Amino acid sequence: MRVNGVDTVLALEPRVSLLDALRDRLGMTGTKKGCDQGACGACTVLVDGTRIVACLTLAVQCEGREITTVEGIDHPLQRAFVAHDGFQCGYCTPGQLCSALGMLQEYGAGAPSVVTEDLAHGPAALSDEEIRERMSGNLCRCGAYNGIVAAIRDVAEQSGAEGVRGRSA
Repeated sequence: MRVNGVDTVLALEPRVSLLDALRDRLGMTGTKKGCDQGACGACTVLVDGTRIVACLTLAVQCEGREITTVEGIDHPLQRAFVAHDGFQCGYCTPGQLCSALGMLQEYGAGAPSVVTEDLAHGPAALSDEEIRERMSGNLCRCGAYNGIVAAIRDVAEQSGAEGVRGRSA
């Protein structure tokens, strides 16, 4: 697999999760182990640009794929999270950032969400309701949701609707 732009070869048992491979074998502890059941989103990473929960993904499923963890991100979202106080304790922040990047790519590709009114044409605007729905798989025990939403909205607005929709992985 390729992790944060670096080709990586690991000899693992087939049952090792991507989360455990990243943290225990590669020392990438930015990806957090929260619930270890796929319910909290703390372990969210990008696989080929798509967000996944690493605790429910076997590392062997990622053979030949591009994995991006929080350590491999350099994006305006990070600065926006700081500016909008989109974190408190910070434990969920790596997963929130990876999920937000994946979500912006999904939105940019025109993928609808549950709250999208016109499913045939995708979301017209990245409203707070759209952001909250699309980020609902990532929990924050501190309750920094307003800051997280504001940070994502700020980055989306700064890049412009065309910029967000036109961006690819």
